[in-house]
Amino acid sequence: MLDLKDLECLIALTRHRHFARAADDCGMSQPAFSMRIRRLEERLDTQIVKRGNRFQGLTGDGETVVGHARAILDQVRALEQEMLAAKGEIVGALTIGAIPTASAYAAQAAHRLRKQHPGIRTRIDTATSLLVQQGVDEGRFDAGLTYLEGVATDLLKVEPLYDEEYVLLAPKALVAADAVTITWAEAAALPLILLEREMQNRRILDEIFADIGAHPSVIAETSGFIAAITLAREGMGATVVPRVMIDTLGDLDRTVLLPLKAPLIAKPVGLVTPKRPQSIPVVEALRRIVAPIA
Repeated sequence: MLDLKDLECLIALTRHRHFARAADDCGMSQPAFSMRIRRLEERLDTQIVKRGNRFQGLTGDGETVVGHARAILDQVRALEQEMLAAKGEIVGALTIGAIPTASAYAAQAAHRLRKQHPGIRTRIDTATSLLVQQGVDEGRFDAGLTYLEGVATDLLKVEPLYDEEYVLLAPKALVAADAVTITWAEAAALPLILLEREMQNRRILDEIFADIGAHPSVIAETSGFIAAITLAREGMGATVVPRVMIDTLGDLDRTVLLPLKAPLIAKPVGLVTPKRPQSIPVVEALRRIVAPIA
């Protein structure tokens, strides 16, 4: 009989791609962890992990085993949660992967989820759009909030939520006092603080500027919006933020928000969840919560 803990160890190894980190995640020593992987290989009479001084990936059989392991663990988790749900309780951990521009949206969803289901513990991890998709497919995230362009719909269930539109957050001294909107070309001439180039939001902005033939003056880059917004409030430069984040910006006394136009841009953002036979109650609860927010 297969040991579920052995399967959990294997999934942790594929998630971390490092024996020591995976062992720590599973709460055991590395020798004990490695023994469980070897025991699983012996039980199935096949090599699962490519051998070397460090983790080098899975064998072909290993990839097959991992697919079955995820399905088995999903079924066990769904069984546990469904039995509690039958008693009127939806409880358990829910991990959401979110692109930085959707982090505020994810927080709103987590708040509403907590109010309706106090037994659900939500974790929100920010990541690039690609890592969100990969994380959902590989089981690191139960659900993802990400840009829908390029999502592999054969692997993931996709539910559109809103169109991401953009506003400029700028120190009042940088723009005309009577300005109510601003063009992308005018924004490009300002000192800008944008996300790093690895982020999909930054690639979207770079594409917009390129399409209109503008060369933005980027004076600083950050990995998240908090630093960019703080620098804008301090008067260092302007930044471009999604309209969905406006309610979370707080005190805007020293800054101004201007809708960006020419062109008007809207990028679809949505919820992505695994296409798996067994639905998990906490994910279904999230799906019911997010729809009214849009």
